[in-house]
Amino acid sequence: MAPARTRSSPPSWLPRLALAPVLALLSLSLAAGSAAPARAATPVSIELVLAVDCSVSVNDSEYLLQMAGISAALRRPEVKRLITDHADGVALTVMQWAGTAAVQQVVPWRLLRTEQDVARFAMEVERARRAPLSYYTAPGHAILGAMLLLERNEYAGYERKIDISGDGRRNTGPPPSEARALANAAGITINGLAILKDDAGLAWYYEREIAGGPGSFVVSTDTFEDFADAMARKLFRELSPRMSERKGPPRAYTGRASARSSAVSGMRHDRPRGVSMYSGHGNSSGGS
Repeated sequence: MAPARTRSSPPSWLPRLALAPVLALLSLSLAAGSAAPARAATPVSIELVLAVDCSVSVNDSEYLLQMAGISAALRRPEVKRLITDHADGVALTVMQWAGTAAVQQVVPWRLLRTEQDVARFAMEVERARRAPLSYYTAPGHAILGAMLLLERNEYAGYERKIDISGDGRRNTGPPPSEARALANAAGITINGLAILKDDAGLAWYYEREIAGGPGSFVVSTDTFEDFADAMARKLFRELSPRMSERKGPPRAYTGRASARSSAVSGMRHDRPRGVSMYSGHGNSSGGS
């Protein structure tokens, strides 16, 4: 089974890091929950936050393409099989971010074990309304907000991951590389999906400043219209189990998911037009 975690106190890694004043706010926010009684967390294979850019550079049509793209990616048979093959399930949530510390969790945490769970979650994503956030772009705040969602949920994952998707570079907020350092110290991997519509070098920026942790990587797409293909490739890679990196035999795990990965390995090579993939920090799995 996955290691048990409780929510009774701030994570032990916070006092060791003094990165920027805004990161201290995260520590205080987590500490505010310290009076709550300890509670056991439900073991899951992966905890994953999908963080969607809703800054002013993303118009309403492009916002809808992102949400529809996540839904379409989740409904792909290859992705559904990877989710259902995880013996302990996958905990998934969707949040929106822009230029302030305020983020909006538009789909609550859901534990996905069956195809029916995936279908219901995909429908929730499609129906999620755009939150009134900020004009600016602060991926550092997005990372910190996603960390709070991971620390405050009721799950204990073998792997904890954050997806940051967006179409621009930081123009406000803390440096994303500092927020990334805090996340990585907490055992959280960050992957990126860079939309190159207005910035041909954005994938390089995501690679250098945002992605980090074991197996991290960046996917890029030229347009919002290709977002669904890029998201499907990213989910396929994120949800493929890294069995060799586990700290002990997980409950009821078999080679089932690995066999599925071989069956759909073409997703690593047959890229749609306009979709690229970059290896990130750490030891990546899958084609680059």
